[in-house]
Amino acid sequence: MATTSIGSSGVTFPDSTTLATSKGSAKAWVYFNGSTATINGSFNVSSVTRNGTGDYTVSFTTAMSSANYAVACVAKKDNTIDLGASNYDVCSPNSYATGSIRLACGNGVGSAYDMTIANVAIFGN
Repeated sequence: MATTSIGSSGVTFPDSTTLATSKGSAKAWVYFNGSTATINGSFNVSSVTRNGTGDYTVSFTTAMSSANYAVACVAKKDNTIDLGASNYDVCSPNSYATGSIRLACGNGVGSAYDMTIANVAIFGN
């Protein structure tokens, strides 16, 4: 495993190649604005496409070795704090492919929404 030293403390961390190929590390992640599909930060993500209201495709820079990976998503429509079912934001994987993941986002009662804040992490192969 290659390492990188940080500062004079001698603390070492795995390099980016080791992180990208090791088990337990996110193989891709993205933080984006769902209204505009603007990427605010990412790793191994080439683009986010807004296919329609609450419908996004996250494309990977380097494809996964198979479509058998885990997806963690957290999304928020706005800054409103309301735990009622109609305001409960949901973002879930819809279609797995080696080069991308398609997500469906909306509220707890089935209405699709564009999320202003969306975070997605991919774990697996």
